[in-house]
Amino acid sequence: MESALKELEEKGKAAKAVSRKLAFLSTEVKNKALVNIAEALIDKQDEILAANKIDYEEAKASGMNEAMLDRLILSPSRLEGMAEDTKTVAALPDPVGEVLESRTLPNGLKISKRRVPLGVIGAIYESRPNVTIDISSLCLKSGNAVILRGGKEAINSNTALAKVAQEACHRAGVPDGAIQFIESTERTLVNQMLKMKGIIDLMIPRGGAGLIKLVSENAAMPVVTGGIGVCHTYVDKSANLNKAVAIAYNAKVQRPTVCNALDCILVHKDIAQAYLPAVAKEWAKAGVEMHCDKRAMAILKANDVILNEVKNLLIPATDDDWGKEYLSLKAAIKVVNSLDEALEHIEKYGSGHSEAIVTEDHWAATRFLNEVDAACVYANASTRFTDGSQFGLGAEIGISTQKFHARGPMALKEITSYKWIIQGSGQVRP
Repeated sequence: MESALKELEEKGKAAKAVSRKLAFLSTEVKNKALVNIAEALIDKQDEILAANKIDYEEAKASGMNEAMLDRLILSPSRLEGMAEDTKTVAALPDPVGEVLESRTLPNGLKISKRRVPLGVIGAIYESRPNVTIDISSLCLKSGNAVILRGGKEAINSNTALAKVAQEACHRAGVPDGAIQFIESTERTLVNQMLKMKGIIDLMIPRGGAGLIKLVSENAAMPVVTGGIGVCHTYVDKSANLNKAVAIAYNAKVQRPTVCNALDCILVHKDIAQAYLPAVAKEWAKAGVEMHCDKRAMAILKANDVILNEVKNLLIPATDDDWGKEYLSLKAAIKVVNSLDEALEHIEKYGSGHSEAIVTEDHWAATRFLNEVDAACVYANASTRFTDGSQFGLGAEIGISTQKFHARGPMALKEITSYKWIIQGSGQVRP
């Protein structure tokens, strides 16, 4: 334990020291390092996947649930996606040094606001090894040093990926120590990291509700929390049925184990008779378990055409199904009387992550977009798009569901701050 604490202390001090150099690192060097990382992910694919296989088999043998296993596993296609995201980050404008605003005061003082790195970012995360590359890439481009502490379930994967990133940075001329990876999996190190206020400028937890609660309640430094997604799709009475079925299918089935997947469909009573059998039939093909309120259950059980296909997947909803993040092929269904009722339900049970409306009524869409209080609000699209890569940001350091200082997918600009630059010619305050 003593050696683990020493490792954390030394790597923290090294990150703090190198952060001052990173703030002035040229865009050319940063981009070269990012391209090196992208290429190394493919060149060292066999080594990375072999390490990941060890983690996956051990996690599966330990009884890890399917949602976490899906987040843990890597594949050639996922590595390709990580490499493409890293190249996208390299292609984005360098945020460091951007002048956000400037003006000259009547006394001649020239004042400007300039974007600068935060300094050192700490990341504590579970299961997802892609976070190692996503966060490293974004921190590098934004001029921040990073201290990574992944979970023991992905230690071999994370170690391999961190080594790839560190070696790629070294070859490009990035000062050593920009990416710090904590190799010890001692749980007490998490609590120690949370006390490192003088070293870490921002802490970002990525994982389940327990980890996020632990970090947000105990960190001495600012924390950006998120990742818990209870996502609703409201099907309005004017919705196009084909669109509404396709959107709900994609939002639930395309990758059900992630935070932007659909958890609950709210269906207007005037379209429920036509819509519910149509979506239930499609969901049944994927094995989606449907937790239905009384009205939805009555409609589906009365439909003889599809009943045999869906009856084994119909479950009476309980109070616990509202506001639940399933992270699996399960979803809640509720029939509502109006847009107002849908808005009230989302306000009560939503997590502030991603919410959607399907409608052909411009007025209804406008009300929904304006009134729903969430990081990402959609009209006629799947909530699965809430993602830094999908938003054209290259990657994300996390999905923030809070309002200060960042909201939604956090990318380059969201992990910077600014400082005021004041240029004078001898002015003194009267």
